[in-house]
This record gives sequence, C-alpha cells and structure tokens, in this order.
Amino acid sequence: MVSFLTTLQLAAVEVNAWKIIGWSGNLIFGLRFVLQWLASERAKKSIIPVGFWEISLLGSLILTSYFIFYRHDSVGIISNLLPLPLYARNVYFRWREALTHKKTKDSAKAEDSVVD
Repeated sequence: MVSFLTTLQLAAVEVNAWKIIGWSGNLIFGLRFVLQWLASERAKKSIIPVGFWEISLLGSLILTSYFIFYRHDSVGIISNLLPLPLYARNVYFRWREALTHKKTKDSAKAEDSVVD
C-alpha cells in the first residue's frame, strides 16, 4: 500500500517527494529574477545582488539533484550542472569581497581605538 504522503494524485498530476523537490528548485531558481528586479528598483539602476548568485546556486543544486536521482534526465542534469561553476565563482567573489571589506573596517576601528 502506497502512503498518502508518498504519492498523491492531484488534478491528474502525480505529487511525490521528488516532484516537490523539483518544484521547490524551480521556485527558488525563479525567485532570483524577482530579487534582482526588486534590488534594481531600489537602486534605480540595473544591479545583480549577491542573493541572485546564492539563489541561482541553491536552485540549480536542487534541480540537478532532482534530475539525477528522480528523472534520470541527461538534458536536465547538463542544463543545471553546467552553470554551477559560474554561480559558485560569483558567490565566492562576493563573499571574499564582503570578508575583505569587514577586515578593512575592523582594522580601521582598531586603529581609531589606539589613537584615542
């Protein structure tokens, strides 16, 4: 007997844990454009916030796992796996920049406290 939580027929669409993972990955991946749009509206110019790359990385990882473990779909695997290094590299650059900025700020505070 198949558990209700395992598989659910909903409006002729099979719903199971892997489908929920796939839909979640798609939703997360799509939210990156909403985030970019809101950040650009706030800045009054086109910008790409760090969250764009973090959401891209997370959504792509979730979708890749969906295509590898559930769908066994080489097209989905490749289309989500190929941009992963780009997303990871941009996240790395942004985190490194933030860490450098924090260290510079902390050292400036330390110098100010020595002067006082």
